[in-house]
Parts: sequence; C-alpha cells; structure tokens
Amino acid sequence: MHLSLHTLLSSNTMFPAARTIALHSSSLCSVSSDKPSSPPSTNLTPKPKSLLQNHPLYTPTNEKLSLQFKEKILCLEVMGIDSGKALSQNPNLHTATLESIHSIITFLVSKGIQHKDLPRIFGMCPKILTSSIKTDLNPVFDFLIHDLKVPDHSFRKVIKKCPRLLTSSVVDQLKPALFYLNRLGLRDLEALAYQDCVLLVSNVERTIIPKLKHLESLGFTKEEARCMVLRCPALLTFSIENNFQPKFEYFSVEMKGKLEELKEFPQYFSFSLENRIKVRHMEVVESGINLPLSLMLKSTDDEFRELIKKGAG
Repeated sequence: MHLSLHTLLSSNTMFPAARTIALHSSSLCSVSSDKPSSPPSTNLTPKPKSLLQNHPLYTPTNEKLSLQFKEKILCLEVMGIDSGKALSQNPNLHTATLESIHSIITFLVSKGIQHKDLPRIFGMCPKILTSSIKTDLNPVFDFLIHDLKVPDHSFRKVIKKCPRLLTSSVVDQLKPALFYLNRLGLRDLEALAYQDCVLLVSNVERTIIPKLKHLESLGFTKEEARCMVLRCPALLTFSIENNFQPKFEYFSVEMKGKLEELKEFPQYFSFSLENRIKVRHMEVVESGINLPLSLMLKSTDDEFRELIKKGAG
C-alpha cells in the first residue's frame, strides 16, 4: 500500500509548521492509498496557486518527475530536511519508498528521538533514511546498551550528540574504536557516551593513531602524548593541518612556550588561535605580566581583564 502525504500527516510524524504547509500543498502531491496512481493527464485543470507552487519540483523543468517522487521530496522538505542535499549525499533515496522512510522515523521515535531532532539528524546523516532497521540501526542501539551501558531513556542524548553513530558499523567501526580507546586508557564509558562519542566513529588507523603520532613528532614521548589525550580526549578530533600545526607554531615561535606547559595544559589546542590565543597573548605581552597558559586562556573575559589590571598595577 502506498504511503501518501496524508498518511504521514495523520501519523503525527511531522512538525506543526510543516504540517500546516503540507496541508495546504498536499493536493499537489498526495496519491490515493487505495489504488495505484495513474500517470498525470495532460488535460488536467490547472491547480490553484498554493504555498509551494514555486517549489523547484513544480517548475516546467521538472514536469517529468513522477508524482510519487515529488511527494517523497515534499515530505522530506516539510520535515525540515534539505532534499537536494539528502539526495546528493544518499543516492539510494531516489528509489526509497515513503513506507520505508516512515518506518525509519517511527523506529527512531520509539527509541526516544523527538520529531524536532530529525531535521538535524537526517541533515547530518541522510544515509539513515535508507538504513535497514534490522541490520544497521538495531545493532547500534544494542551497542549503546551493552557496550556503553547507555539506558534506554538516554538514547536521545547520545544520538543528538553524534548522529553518525547510526551510520556506523558496530562490527567494523564502533567496537574496534571502543577497544582501542579502552587500551589507550579512555575507560570512562559515561564520558565516551555523552561527551566524546565522536571518537567512536573515528577511524583508528586513519584518524586516531595519526593524531598521536603527530603529538610525538612535536617532541612528546609516546606516554606523554597518551597522557595528554587522557586529559583532553578532544585532541583526537582536531585537524593536524588546521589545528595542531598552526597553534603549535604560534606557541613555540611567538609565545616561546615550552613543551612542559602543553603537557600540563593540552586544552590549549581547543581554543581559537585568532580569537583567543593571539588576542590574549598580545594583551599579556603588552601588560608585561606572566600568566600560566591555563589561566590566560580559561579565564572569562571579566576575569582576564581583572588579571591584567592587577598585574599592570
């Protein structure tokens, strides 16, 4: 049975604003659920103008699109999903049925995901829309329960933090990453689930290990690099080219800092070079005072100004 836009509307899977738009425009794309749709007639009386009449789907260049395809795209749009981006990133959506998309939504909602979360989740990972509940999604939730010890009522918090979990293979990605991170010393499952879950979707060989090797190339020992990561797991998510290299160069050349400071405060790499590090460093230099790296960067603006004032006084 074909799942029409009317069916989706009646199932409350759409957001209030989207439902309002869809109700005004469903006459353009709805298909009877009682019988197969017939090809649009060339003698149809022109439809009255609607809220979505100027939507790209209804321009002359797209007249050859099937009615079912138009309906599917409209349903994605009224849910707040960029259909063009979704289709380009997940070509399988071209042949996916509304029934299958609806089943994915229903499944995620049953796991505690709220309707308002869906645009961001699907926007970041359109692949989820064509996932298999049995072979793709269910194993991820089993992993959250059994391996990360995440209770059912906390699924939403974890998935909102990292939607990519839903597109990651448990066998090939999530479990190997968790095993490696545990060996590295990151054994706090709660932190891995709610704060650093992006590490679980990071490739060990291509992403995590190169970050550790780069820290070693800066002059840290293997154990020092490991300890830095334990103090600041986000280090494993930073870009070598866009983060480590420019920030370390500024630290060593302009700030004339010592490695010991970074060992004690690896969070240095988490601050903006242009908007935080450079600005505050220049103010410290101009004031002629000495501030520990952590105090210079972690203090609030008011606290920093007070430190400068006291130091200059």
